Amino acid sequence: MTNVPTPGTLVRCRGREWVVLPSQDKDIVLLRPIGGSETETCGIYLPLEAQPEPATFPPPNPDAPGDHVSASLLRDAARLVLRSGAGPFRSLGRLSVYPRPYQLVPLLMALKQETIRLLISDDVGIGKTIEAGLIARELLDRGEIRRLAVICPPHLCEQWQKELKEKFHMDAEIVRSGTISRLERGLPRRDVSLYDYYLFLVVSVDFVKTDRNRHQFLHSCPELVIVDEAHTCARPPGANAGQQQRHDLLTHVSSKSDRHLILLTATPHSGIEESFVSLLSLLKPDFVKMNAAKPSEPERAALAQHFIQRQRGDIKKWLGSETAFPERDWEEAAYKLSPDYQALFQKVYNFAQDMVKSSETLSGFKRRVRYWAALALLRCVMSSPAAAAASLLSRAGVDLETLKLFEEDFPAPPELFDEDTEETPSDTQPSHVLEEGESTLEEAERKKFRQFAVSAQKLRGQSDEKLSKVMGVVEKLLKENFHPIVYCRYIATAEYVAEELKKKLQTKDKDLGIEAVTGDSSDEEREIKVKELANYPRRVLVATDCLSEGINLQDDFNSVIHYDLPWNPNRLEQREGRVDRFGQKSPKVKVVLLYSQNNPMDEAVMNVLIRKAVAIHKTLGIMVPIPLNSEKAMEAIAKALFAKSFKQLSMLDEEDDLKVLGEMMDRSAKREKESRSRYAQRAINPEEVEQELKETNAVLGDESTVESFVRSACERLNARLQPVKDYWKLSLAALPPAVQERLPNFPKELKLSFKIPAPEGVVPIGRNHPLVQVLADHLLEVALEGKKNSPASRTGAIRTQDVNRRTEIFLLRVRFLLSAKDLESPLLAEEILLFGSQGSTILSEETVADLSSKATPFANLTDAEKSREIETALSVYETLQSSIEKAVEERAAKLLESHRRVRAITKTKAITVKPELPPDLIGVYVFLPEAKGVKR
Repeated sequence: MTNVPTPGTLVRCRGREWVVLPSQDKDIVLLRPIGGSETETCGIYLPLEAQPEPATFPPPNPDAPGDHVSASLLRDAARLVLRSGAGPFRSLGRLSVYPRPYQLVPLLMALKQETIRLLISDDVGIGKTIEAGLIARELLDRGEIRRLAVICPPHLCEQWQKELKEKFHMDAEIVRSGTISRLERGLPRRDVSLYDYYLFLVVSVDFVKTDRNRHQFLHSCPELVIVDEAHTCARPPGANAGQQQRHDLLTHVSSKSDRHLILLTATPHSGIEESFVSLLSLLKPDFVKMNAAKPSEPERAALAQHFIQRQRGDIKKWLGSETAFPERDWEEAAYKLSPDYQALFQKVYNFAQDMVKSSETLSGFKRRVRYWAALALLRCVMSSPAAAAASLLSRAGVDLETLKLFEEDFPAPPELFDEDTEETPSDTQPSHVLEEGESTLEEAERKKFRQFAVSAQKLRGQSDEKLSKVMGVVEKLLKENFHPIVYCRYIATAEYVAEELKKKLQTKDKDLGIEAVTGDSSDEEREIKVKELANYPRRVLVATDCLSEGINLQDDFNSVIHYDLPWNPNRLEQREGRVDRFGQKSPKVKVVLLYSQNNPMDEAVMNVLIRKAVAIHKTLGIMVPIPLNSEKAMEAIAKALFAKSFKQLSMLDEEDDLKVLGEMMDRSAKREKESRSRYAQRAINPEEVEQELKETNAVLGDESTVESFVRSACERLNARLQPVKDYWKLSLAALPPAVQERLPNFPKELKLSFKIPAPEGVVPIGRNHPLVQVLADHLLEVALEGKKNSPASRTGAIRTQDVNRRTEIFLLRVRFLLSAKDLESPLLAEEILLFGSQGSTILSEETVADLSSKATPFANLTDAEKSREIETALSVYETLQSSIEKAVEERAAKLLESHRRVRAITKTKAITVKPELPPDLIGVYVFLPEAKGVKR
């Protein structure tokens, strides 16, 4: 096969003109209509079809002149249909979200590395998912990777799949035990690995970490791996089996020196240096030798290339752009136990204290069993009558022989202290802990457990002052237009609270939705429940900590009630961070801490942990991690509960009291503050981001371009936007049928906003929103038809006071081929350029851009006058070919410089940027001065 068309050239085939796109198969030519979008791309198989013929872009029709508005519409439409810009940020044209300027910093850091190794540790709610997705999309659009895998906790798989599709146009498949059979059935052959076949994958870390599944994944591991909640993959001293498996998996992933790896976590440093260093060593093996507490200046400089950690205060105002984060408002809500509940607590407390006292006659591990069982028992009882009854009546069936398999010291079960050692927080009652404790009890003591369960059942409803308190809190928040999430520790508690709230509140308010979401439901069921709940004008979500990590709930909820106080301050931030994040529509997020004034357990937790953590957050803007493996916090809580009996537990020193724990948290806060300063992002200067962002916006258009275009386009199509307070209203029925039929299933009346976050119930409209895409495609198509009175026109002429002599502006579309030695095939990029002249004088880019956007008509011209002026301008265009080619070559040189500046590494310094000449002449516009003194 000879004379295969070069990518970027124009050809005629099947009765129409096309742009040739790069193809990896020499027998297949990929074609895109010259006025169409990438969705209309098709391929022809050269051995079976006629060779495409060379073609030229059709010139504008002088006899179909438009006005200034129609000319502006075409210019913006031509910019907004671009998907592959020629600038260094090739991905921005394909995103459905407009990144905040600060979110481009990790991208620039990534592009300066030959093999990308990044730990992105921005605070909760800043947008780590967008930052990682932006890097992935950029590498794809540059042709540097073909495949991607996101490794995340199982409960985040659907969210990642949704984010990749909606924001980055990547259709990913989820890999976990429930999807393997379906994915394997879709393979073309049995000898093909699903990890090779499916280009974009979201993989459950629970599934892939096991010996059975790890090897197949590693054998076909993609070129880029993103790891979410990476702190669960650290390796602290004494790591449990799950942590060890996860760390081993990532160690193997990172061992391939040319594999890109991005780690995401808001809590990289748990307070344990070894754990932090184990994460850093995945980025660069040399970091394993680093003293993270006191790194040398060279170590700090090296780490700054791979590690970024920013607080909200660092980026709230950045590069002249202000990011709206909500204000977090904490409030304590105290209640007192009812006499009956107080009586039950006292009985259980006495029983638990006896358990601790009697442990002195037991061996070491049995003594610890009693200790943890006492705490677990009290925690369940104080959560709710339902949790108390459920935990006491259910049994895990662990006998003494099984118990001996635990290490001799019998460490505290992670779920008892809300530790983050597991991917998905446990929300079941710790029945196995109670069972293990009960296995050392006499039958008479076991009988008391059953009696406690019966007493707990009787406390449901009116005798539960904690429930009564939350009823009042919820009602108050609803009246203040808040949509609260009530976080409970246990499944039984969440279901009980939701049931009682429905009985009292939902029966008298049909617009109020109340739903419980717990670990008893699958990830899909949880997502459905939350979506259905969002349809209610007023709503209350009762949830366990299965919805406390990584889930984005800011669109539909703006308040958090801690029904059960967490024993780990990190859990406070994880819960509150679900709603207190970028995109939250409410200016304030209300947080309510529910606690009992006559419950010593709540009092201990509030004094030891919560108030201190909240105070530190107000000062630093973050929750500080605590060295969880030391168990100091739990020991302090237990000591407050069993002060006298605790002296009998040899694991405690007399100095381990509440004061020591408070000092510990203060030291953690100081260390965290120093860490934030020590590892502040220094690899990228704001000026670097600003320069590239300006160039990209100039080519693709920014947020203001989108607003101006949509409003003008709808008005020209007789579907004017109606202003309503803080949003716009659009009747889709008013749009032309050709536009309506290409839109997805929108409501008949669309509420939209050009600002992010948008008000509740309002759709945010960005550059790649379907409405913008369809309008831009439609207007470009009708303009290229060259008919009269088109809403967007390729030609126009006006008189204006903004020029003092005749001026021609030509709207050009230029295609560039970007080539590099490491790319399998060249990349095709496009830009819209404005070229202006006044006689023999060529105008600067700035002058042309300013004139085309700001010039206003001063006097009317007839259509005949416009046509004559346009014909003259077309003649002028022919005489300017050498100057136009020179301007295009200069633009290619600038693009080359920009690419080298952004990705300043050896392999991409060999990149070439070649323009395809001549450019497409999209539009011709003439600006005439006032009639007197016209100069030609």
